[in-house]
Amino acid sequence: MAYSDTLLNALVTLMVTIDPPGLAPLFLALTRGMNRKERSQVGLRASLIAFIVLTVFAVAGAQILALFGITLGAFRIAGGLLLFWIAFEMIFERRNERKEKSAEVAITKDHIRNIAAFPLAIPLIAGPGAISATILLAGTLSDATSRLALIGIILICIATSYVVFLLAERVDRFLGETGRSILTRLLGVILAALAVQFVADGIKTLITS
Repeated sequence: MAYSDTLLNALVTLMVTIDPPGLAPLFLALTRGMNRKERSQVGLRASLIAFIVLTVFAVAGAQILALFGITLGAFRIAGGLLLFWIAFEMIFERRNERKEKSAEVAITKDHIRNIAAFPLAIPLIAGPGAISATILLAGTLSDATSRLALIGIILICIATSYVVFLLAERVDRFLGETGRSILTRLLGVILAALAVQFVADGIKTLITS
């Protein structure tokens, strides 16, 4: 396979794994109640964190997991359980608050930082799938020049995600209060199913290995 084809395959693999368009509705649900500036801060911070995480795994991912004795299967299970917890909260946590009042969610700097790091950056952007794909691609693109190219590919994917986050704010205005409430619960169910799939894939990997 030609070098350019290898790089193109790496780009497609990471783009599909990260799935920027699929992150847009989840981003809207997680940043509910935030204004445009706050959403931009969350999106930028999450993108930077995810880029750093994936770059680190591109450079020394296999060594990091081996150092702690962690398998990819165990990593997938842990990510799936964390996602399931977030999905549960998206569906049920604020039910009583919405019955009492429709006031905006209190937004603080800590809230912005927390959501950007978890669950947006990890595990939604730089999740088990993206990290696994990065480690596998790093094994193929092993020399210094190829590794730099892989980091460039990661940057392209993360930048695409950030652009999607910026456009998501327009979608939020279109949905309105009722639309956001329905979307949040619907995506919570979808996210729960995704979490179960992560756990199932992790268990399968552990059994196989």
